[in-house]
Amino acid sequence: MSSLQHFQNVSEYLRTQIIGQPALVEQMLVALLADGHMLVEGAPGLAKTRAIKALSNCISGSFQRIQFTPDLLPADITGSDIFRPETQSFDFQPGPIFHSLILADEINRAPAKVQSALLEAMAERQVTVGNKTYPLPGVFLVMATQNPIEQEGTYPLPEAQLDRFLLHVIVDYPNVESEQQILQLTRDEARRQLQTAPASASVLQPEPAAPERTVANGDAEVQLSHEDIFTARMAVLDVFMNENVEHYIVRIIQATRDPGLYDKTIASWLDYGASPRATIAIDRCARAAAWLAGNDYVSPDDVRKVAHDVLRHRIIPSFRAEAEGMSRDAILARLLDVVPVP
Repeated sequence: MSSLQHFQNVSEYLRTQIIGQPALVEQMLVALLADGHMLVEGAPGLAKTRAIKALSNCISGSFQRIQFTPDLLPADITGSDIFRPETQSFDFQPGPIFHSLILADEINRAPAKVQSALLEAMAERQVTVGNKTYPLPGVFLVMATQNPIEQEGTYPLPEAQLDRFLLHVIVDYPNVESEQQILQLTRDEARRQLQTAPASASVLQPEPAAPERTVANGDAEVQLSHEDIFTARMAVLDVFMNENVEHYIVRIIQATRDPGLYDKTIASWLDYGASPRATIAIDRCARAAAWLAGNDYVSPDDVRKVAHDVLRHRIIPSFRAEAEGMSRDAILARLLDVVPVP
């Protein structure tokens, strides 16, 4: 097999794992081939983490995620010398930077010294601690992410540091068709995880097992085992959802992003809408609500029942909405009224 064919196979695999982001898939492979790093900017929930993890599955190298926070220190990235009392000497403890694929999540949340430590490693392909220099892996790709929505508590990257990145990729929301494919993909993954979860739960026992006990409500036993929960979760995933109801969920999420298609007043009340995580959440919660009600199918009423609680913390009202006293629930109620119910 030629090298080109090999990379084409990888590209096809990544497109099955990262739905609706073909440009991100292509640019990851471009960065890998061009031996550079990339800065990815996009709202939360757009598969940025999933993308680099999927790429790591195709590379014989290790993957590490670094969550950047304001209290992070340079040594938390590069590693540091650790004193060993038994040998009366210092040993170098490598940090998370010593991996082939690095996800620097929300890089602009860390202060300048931490950003510089990462960017120096990117440019020099080495880390210096004390008077020693340690080389980084030959295959070394950093994908740093930035959230364009939240600016409070962030430290913007200076232009000179931005220039260290080979690519600056903007990731946008997927279209309607892609979002429905995302639903199917996540449901299939959830089923696979549930099929393996009971076995792993029985093997790992971090704490001593609690003594057996039975809690009853009258004559009905109400004690749930892990197996009971996993079985119920699988049943929830198997609750039937008509394609029209699935379309309805996607249209609700799309309406939070582009409300002007339905109501120009709502458009003036919303700055940012919900991510594909919200689509997945409504799907799972509506199925659970239908199952709990004893139904074997999901109705639009099940979707509307969970929509407020799923979306309330995922939309960002505009200044005009706040000035007019429009709460998030009021905005969502208006939005649900204007999206056609199947």
